[in-house]
Amino acid sequence: MNNCTDNFLPESSTFSTTQHFGPLNILDLCLHGFKFLFGFPAHFYVVWLIITGTGNGVALEFFMLNLSVCEMAISLNIFLYVLDRWFSSLKTLKYFTLGLCVTGRPLFQCLMCVERYLAVVHPVTFLKYKPLRYRVNCCIVAWIIILGSCLCCLFTIVLCNFYSYVCYFALQFLIFFSIQLFCLVAVLRALKQSGPGEKKKEEENHMKRRAFYLILITTVSMIITYLPYIITALYFILSQHYVQEHFTVAFVCYILAGFVQPVLYLNRVRKFSCFQ
Repeated sequence: MNNCTDNFLPESSTFSTTQHFGPLNILDLCLHGFKFLFGFPAHFYVVWLIITGTGNGVALEFFMLNLSVCEMAISLNIFLYVLDRWFSSLKTLKYFTLGLCVTGRPLFQCLMCVERYLAVVHPVTFLKYKPLRYRVNCCIVAWIIILGSCLCCLFTIVLCNFYSYVCYFALQFLIFFSIQLFCLVAVLRALKQSGPGEKKKEEENHMKRRAFYLILITTVSMIITYLPYIITALYFILSQHYVQEHFTVAFVCYILAGFVQPVLYLNRVRKFSCFQ
């Protein structure tokens, strides 16, 4: 790629290439600030509720716990985004933490989707792997993968170029998106089907409808999170033409969709008085 050199590097989570604060850079800063001011407290509250035993307890909410911890770390990127304008040495740390965005959120969301898929479509297998130790082992492997992804993001950006980095995160988003979409669609189809004699069980039908809408909301939020980035990245890879506005729109979707999981959890444990 002729115009993709070592200087063509992301300067924010929207992968801006400018060194000054233009309108899009200010929008990036506002989005980071919004993520920190609202996302960090929301996920911290979720972590606190899970640890203190609210809801289904630590065992059944272990993936959500790790996802919230990862989201809290992503929210702290606001400081790296601002400070690296004056301290260039922080760029290395900022590029390293991009692995949390590229792999952290989609990986833990993928684990949650697979768990729901097993619980609804393969309940016998789900009961076999229901104990906490299996979730702990999965999360340990997940954090090792995330650490490796952080290193890959750092080396891909610093040693390679922006084009290689976009190929890297686009491939991951596409893989995780496909797995989540398969699991969620399978769960929706299973919940849509009626079991024998189930029409007489109004309470069970109500629970299934509630679960169906919950999974439907999760599916829509997942599409909003990853599809814009996948389309934007594929356009950049095929055309080799960088359009910052496209990445900014994708980043807006990524930030806003990140609030869906904590809101759904807080609603489920009845911490939103307006929904009780």
